[in-house]
Amino acid sequence: MLGRVWLQQPMYNNDDEISGSRVRSLAKVLYYQAVALVYGISGAFADVVMVNSSWTAAHIRQLWWMWGEPHIVYPPCDTTDLQTLPLDRRLKHLFLISVAQFRPEKNHKLQLEAYAMAREMAASKEPIWRGNPVLVSTLKMVGSCRGPDDEQRLQRLQQYAVELGIAESVQWHVNVPYSQLKQLLGDAVGGLHTMLDEHFGISLVEYMAAGVIPIAHNSGGPRADIVVDIETDEGLQRTGLLAETKEDYCSAITTLLEMEQRDRLKIAAAAQRRVATMFSNERFHQRFMEVVSPILPTEAAA
Repeated sequence: MLGRVWLQQPMYNNDDEISGSRVRSLAKVLYYQAVALVYGISGAFADVVMVNSSWTAAHIRQLWWMWGEPHIVYPPCDTTDLQTLPLDRRLKHLFLISVAQFRPEKNHKLQLEAYAMAREMAASKEPIWRGNPVLVSTLKMVGSCRGPDDEQRLQRLQQYAVELGIAESVQWHVNVPYSQLKQLLGDAVGGLHTMLDEHFGISLVEYMAAGVIPIAHNSGGPRADIVVDIETDEGLQRTGLLAETKEDYCSAITTLLEMEQRDRLKIAAAAQRRVATMFSNERFHQRFMEVVSPILPTEAAA
């Protein structure tokens, strides 16, 4: 974050008013460095440090003054209900899903741009492939609004879809109950995630548990811990796709939608297996007790 502020890169948490001014950017960097110093000193007083991903661990090592190593304890993700969904999908109703609050850091705009690019590239092929999966697909945006700001952001996104010419291929599902979310996940082929440097990424875990192949941002916890290759009897098997730029996401969307069903099922099965073994409530409890037991009284640890 400090590097982006110093380089005057505009982002949702570094607006144009600051990024456009060298003086204000310098002041913000100095402020962040002061806060980081206090934040780092606080780490020296912790008996045990737990973090939710390898990426967060590296972040804490860099910032905190610690006497020991941070322990990675993945958050408890109860996805047993989602794991009951069949991996097979009804390909006559092909669609991608995006599950995230309509907040600026979730970067829904990038999802719309990449999907529009994928459709444009599919339509430009000569001759047009009849029944091209990209062209017959839809994108279902699922999320919640916390208040007026999010509602206005949602309206701008819906208008942006119109400007991109994909309004008829994008559906919006706002503040839906869990039962409807589960149904959507049970039919989706792929799930989009575009947040930069997310520490973990529970939405990705939910995708994978439900048999939805994730297309995740190539950064943070998703890259380091969630969408990673796993060992199988046939060798390394990927559990999803990673992307960073609009072009990356466009390519990943096209690859996933045009993928053979057999290949898709292999990825979906591997992804579900990783979630079941690494991010369960039982795994969290076991790991949490391993970490805190050395500092607990003997009776409590037992």
